Amino acid sequence: MNGFLMRGAFAAIGFWIATFFVTGLHFDQPSTLVVAGLTLGVMNAVVRPLLIVLTLPLTVLSLGFFLLVINAAMVGIVAWLMTGMQVDGFGSALGTAIIVSIVSWIGGSLARRS
Repeated sequence: MNGFLMRGAFAAIGFWIATFFVTGLHFDQPSTLVVAGLTLGVMNAVVRPLLIVLTLPLTVLSLGFFLLVINAAMVGIVAWLMTGMQVDGFGSALGTAIIVSIVSWIGGSLARRS
């Protein structure tokens, strides 16, 4: 349970950092960041593995780059589910997904180290 909450916190931090760099990403209030991070964690645990299996041929043909599209879709689904979070288009979702992935990767590696 602690690992899930930590991943959700890293995703929320990633969303917060993405608001500075990605145009088209908007949050109405700070609490929406936390809920969006936790929702993204649930989506990544439940829906993302199913999408990866279903799109495996595309992922192999694109040498893994289609995973970026899946990550952007996860951000788009979270924005669709959340009131108070807006993503203006695919480019904004893709940029947000890249930033959230990098922040989560760095945070996870630092958490494992300590």
